Amino acid sequence: MNTQTKPKVVCIGWHKTGTSTMGDALLSLGYKVIGAREDLAYSLLEENIQPALTVADDFEALQDVPWAALFKELDQAFPNSKFILTTREEQAWLNSAKKHFKDGNFKLHEWLYGNGVLEGNEDLYLKRYRAHYEEVKAYFKDRPDDLIVMDFKQGDSWEKLCSFLNQPIPKKAFPHSNKGKHNYTLKDKFVHALRQLSPNWLRQLRIKLLLKLGFPDKRDRFNNKQYNKAERNKRKQVSK
Repeated sequence: MNTQTKPKVVCIGWHKTGTSTMGDALLSLGYKVIGAREDLAYSLLEENIQPALTVADDFEALQDVPWAALFKELDQAFPNSKFILTTREEQAWLNSAKKHFKDGNFKLHEWLYGNGVLEGNEDLYLKRYRAHYEEVKAYFKDRPDDLIVMDFKQGDSWEKLCSFLNQPIPKKAFPHSNKGKHNYTLKDKFVHALRQLSPNWLRQLRIKLLLKLGFPDKRDRFNNKQYNKAERNKRKQVSK
């Protein structure tokens, strides 16, 4: 059972709206964060929310899906929580989602949208996307102290977030995670080029050495790597 004293933070912006950026910001503020958990789709498809609530109880902050879609249930299960809604222009969101998910068949998307494949179901996905934001705003319309809306394109960053959470502003730049290549700075382009030149075996060796030396695995900073990797392997087996 989680014995945290500070309010739980639930990021209820839809996936591909800056959820990783928000997760990294909360990590910088000292929160223990859980990210997307694809494996929870199975119980959710059976209308069993308890496994998701059990996972949520162990963390100080939640981001991505299924958490965003469970905002009402999380509000009831964890009173006094703080909710953060990240936003993104809908066509930009759809374009990003299509690049990321392509024609993959995701169980979690089956629960979220009624169809696990985005390609060919763009209207269905957009309808659900719009409905989520309408539902959130209606639900919190009389609770301005419990919800904050963050739009990274408009420059929302530490000042707005830390004021809402009553946290000191870190002495570091606000993160901008999972950038598209069109948003790369000169430094980003240089780092990306170096990574592309490095063979995969060398990158894997570097990761293993860092782990052996006791450095944390940044790929698992949201405590979900093993679960989502297992789901990716299942999809690969099905597609063969």
